Amino acid sequence: MLRTLTKDTVKKIGKKVLLKGWIASIRDHGKVVFVDLRDRSGVVQCVGQNLNKVSVESVVEILGVVVKRPEKLINKNIQTGAIEVQIEKMDVISPAKELPIPIDTDGYEIDEIARNKYRYLDLRRQRMTNNIKLRSIIANFMRQWFLKRDFVEIETPILTKTTPEGARDFLVPSRLQPGKFYALPQSPQQYKQLLMVAGFERYFQLARCFRDEDPRKDRAYGEFTQLDIEMSFVTQNDILVLIEKMFTDLIQKIFPEKHITQKPWPRIPHKEAIEKYGSDKPDLRKNKNDKDELAFAWIIDFPLFTEQSADDFYYGSGSAKFAPSHHMFTAPHPDDIGLLDTDPQKVRGLQHDLVLNGFEVGGGSIRIHDAKIQQKIFDLIGFSEEQKKQFSHMLEAFTYGVPPHGGIAPGLDRFIMAVLGEPSVREVMAYPTSASGQTAVMDAPSEATADQIKELRIKVC
Repeated sequence: MLRTLTKDTVKKIGKKVLLKGWIASIRDHGKVVFVDLRDRSGVVQCVGQNLNKVSVESVVEILGVVVKRPEKLINKNIQTGAIEVQIEKMDVISPAKELPIPIDTDGYEIDEIARNKYRYLDLRRQRMTNNIKLRSIIANFMRQWFLKRDFVEIETPILTKTTPEGARDFLVPSRLQPGKFYALPQSPQQYKQLLMVAGFERYFQLARCFRDEDPRKDRAYGEFTQLDIEMSFVTQNDILVLIEKMFTDLIQKIFPEKHITQKPWPRIPHKEAIEKYGSDKPDLRKNKNDKDELAFAWIIDFPLFTEQSADDFYYGSGSAKFAPSHHMFTAPHPDDIGLLDTDPQKVRGLQHDLVLNGFEVGGGSIRIHDAKIQQKIFDLIGFSEEQKKQFSHMLEAFTYGVPPHGGIAPGLDRFIMAVLGEPSVREVMAYPTSASGQTAVMDAPSEATADQIKELRIKVC
């Protein structure tokens, strides 16, 4: 007999069904026992007599007949609330011992270390299940939206080259080339620009990015996912209009109960945002207690440079005065190019940040496509000749005909966190790292064996 999902039992009244899933709850009234069975599609109430003892969260299969519930016993809060399954036989496939954490609450009150250790249980709670399913729906919407508009989805390498791009790299030692290291990509930035040189013109991917930087509530430590987009022959306005349209369509389709505060989205110069709101990611909601209000905004006209600080170890030799406000590939505003020689701090960059309810959920820019200007930016941020050589592949590619191009990378985790009003991106990720950098469930990082270290020809102090 084929398995029936719980959601389909409503179409099987009077018929025998075979259900398989987890026991969400048990209510024992003596001879009559009520069991709520949960599978990936929902929950259904099952009722039987003289059932063998079984624990909550055990995996079972139930053979029974679907019947209508009496009118006064209908549960309007669940999809299957108008029916129940009269149990003829229940077999335990896999018994469950008492759970180390409760899963019948939202889970916010539970220590994060415990939730991460038992993440496979934490994901059974309804809120987390809904969040992960919603993430899949959003990712699929984005993918289909861009494919319909002549974009090409292209995967870029995970094992790549270490270059000074703004955060610490995760390094991976090479076994085949002892003493050399790969780096996990902080973003596909250089690869996607080279795809523009290759002539693809409209690229996207849901990219995994890796940065060894301190965790915060809008970014988990170590890795995250972004919707990476790059286009040739576009202006900054083209990028902003495209992304505004995509997110507006997404909200209307997936979150019809939510409303966008202002359309078109306001475009606020960086200087005005700082002076008026005291932040370059202002929360523009009219009612900050309204969970269904979404206040999108663009922040533009950023300064191309910021003053270099001691924390900017990845730029220059320490003697340079400037650090990139966004990254070193951001194009200067065409009206300000002359200021690169006379007053670099007054140069505006063609950077654009996407803000939602007080969170930066994406950033991008028009890129430099002139190798001479790129060299000048390298000089202003204090790159040595050795550091410049790390980007020789980019500079050479730009000598073979490179189109003007630009893009943006909205963070998938951050967007979902903001739109759902969750307190952390970790609430919308299946297996996040903790604030201390430990990977959920797997207890990573861990020590390598002596043989592994010897084979890589490295020493651990």
